[in-house]
Amino acid sequence: MSTQSSCGCATETTAPAAAMGLKISALKSALAAAPELPITVLWTDGEPIEANFHVTEIGRVQRDFVDCGGTIRRVVTCLLQTWVGEDTDHRITAGKLLKAFAHAGPILGAEDLPVELEYETCNVVQLVLAEIRQEPGRFVLQLGSKHTDCLAKELCLPAGTGAKGGCC
Repeated sequence: MSTQSSCGCATETTAPAAAMGLKISALKSALAAAPELPITVLWTDGEPIEANFHVTEIGRVQRDFVDCGGTIRRVVTCLLQTWVGEDTDHRITAGKLLKAFAHAGPILGAEDLPVELEYETCNVVQLVLAEIRQEPGRFVLQLGSKHTDCLAKELCLPAGTGAKGGCC
């Protein structure tokens, strides 16, 4: 089930099964099973992105931050940056993506990170890779939504109490 966001992009209304995303090892293992198959990426609503997309970067992204309650946190992911060019005959296969992962080995290291995909639509969006499945003649990468949340809820007081909580 999906709804339209303010920019016209479909957004998922329920949390994905794999909220943190599939791990690199699961993706690479699935791709190695049939390296000749082309890859199709599906939005959260089941619609595909353009078939001629390129994976232009595979990166290790580390975000260090302090939440509103003062706790220092770190989130590390593997980010696949995609781009759709004018080359409409381009098709990425499982084997091509595996080769790109081999090149990214020194950057990714040995960590089995959750995988996210970055895509430019009306804005640049990052979504989790929720599922990979092999279908007749293709691999499907199913995207899931990312959501914001307060990480210091235990410090925040219920609305309407008039008291100030420990967070912003």
